[in-house]
Amino acid sequence: MLSRNTGFARTMLRQVCRPDREYPHDRVNSLYFDSVDLDQYERSAAGEFKKDKVRIRWYGDSADGRGEIPVYVERKIREGYASSKQRQQFVVPAPRLELANLSSGILSKAELFDTLGGFGYFPEKPLKPIILISYQRYRFNEMQTGVRVSFDYDIKASVVAWELGKRDGEIRLQGSVIEVKGPRLELPVTLRRMRLLDTDWSRFSKYGSCLNAYFTEPGSLARFSPSGRMVEI
Repeated sequence: MLSRNTGFARTMLRQVCRPDREYPHDRVNSLYFDSVDLDQYERSAAGEFKKDKVRIRWYGDSADGRGEIPVYVERKIREGYASSKQRQQFVVPAPRLELANLSSGILSKAELFDTLGGFGYFPEKPLKPIILISYQRYRFNEMQTGVRVSFDYDIKASVVAWELGKRDGEIRLQGSVIEVKGPRLELPVTLRRMRLLDTDWSRFSKYGSCLNAYFTEPGSLARFSPSGRMVEI
């Protein structure tokens, strides 16, 4: 679900959900990989039934540039509305996570493709780092069913594949994203009431939306708004 009114949406969630006990809040950082011709982005935009995304994810702020930080190579698989994820942990020096160094990919190509091969995934085209997407995430569990719910806001992105053309240094998407992670498509009754925000539960891709914003002409009113139905409250 997409919401323009971040504060009201989070307040509604807190009335029907409990904060996650282990990881209630942190910053999520994801470096997304794609082919030079953005094959995965185009598949997502075309609404293909089966899609794969490859990213390296880490948590918190690594701006101090010291020590070593755990990162996770992830393959996200989506078939229709169903999704699953494979991941493997590595530990890397913090300077590799600085924006200026992300075009190198954090891990070596051999490490990345050996890991993807271990997942049983062999992309048809070579992959390279495309965009860093970062956001604040609150994690909850719905009280009646225990379904996991995440609330993401302060979504910002920086393209690291400079051959795509340089525009703004950083992209920021307005509003927030509420994501439900459960074994069934049917929403818990309490979360259906979130329609009071006058917005729809639907599929949403931060990767696709951030690249859409990047490719939209500077100054456009639609540039920083995720695609979907949203309303001011």
